[in-house]
Amino acid sequence: MLCGGRGFGRGGGHATVPFVAANPWFSWSYITQHASELLSATRQHVALTVWSVLVATCIAVPMAVVARRWGWSRGTILTGVGILYTIPSLALISVLQAYFGLRPITVEIALVGYALLIIVRNTLIGLDGVPAEVREAALGMGFGPTRLLTRVEIPLALPSIMAGIRVATVSTIALVTVGAIVGNGGLGGLILEGLNNLYRAEIMAAALGCVLLAFIADLLLLGLQRLVTPWTRRRAG
Repeated sequence: MLCGGRGFGRGGGHATVPFVAANPWFSWSYITQHASELLSATRQHVALTVWSVLVATCIAVPMAVVARRWGWSRGTILTGVGILYTIPSLALISVLQAYFGLRPITVEIALVGYALLIIVRNTLIGLDGVPAEVREAALGMGFGPTRLLTRVEIPLALPSIMAGIRVATVSTIALVTVGAIVGNGGLGGLILEGLNNLYRAEIMAAALGCVLLAFIADLLLLGLQRLVTPWTRRRAG
């Protein structure tokens, strides 16, 4: 896979080809020749990210609601997701591999665990930021706990929740690459392959793909955030 890294010494009849020239960090020819491979890895990267963030959001938001509603559980919940976040990704995926094997779910479980802390914290910040007078006004209008949560608290906390999802998505895109150790790392698999073969163009193409994915995902989520929270734009205006 490596393009000509060895030449002949002086007097051998051939000029020595510099390693950097023979193995550049960026090569359009690599991208065009391996387009299908790059697209396949990108699709896996996106699938792992989307699935993990969606599941993490579905778990984290109710956890934050419980922590907000019943204050005694707040410390336990935050400590639990905080401890999970501190576990090194290589160690966690290696442990999960023993139970789930070399399957995508091994990586997805780890990614969900790492996204929980970010989304739980931001959801709590949003819920805590709902003004007390707004809650009192809603209760005075006859809103029960469930209606208060779904019609008042969650909508007002949405900007903070969406900010947490954006951060979790970008960090998940980076963490997906670690899944290459179990054969399910999306673009991380190409980075690992490039490192093993000292193939700079492969490393750079996959790394730039990760950066581009993170940038696009953040822009899309920012657009979604503005779409579901139109009142923030009016307030800014």
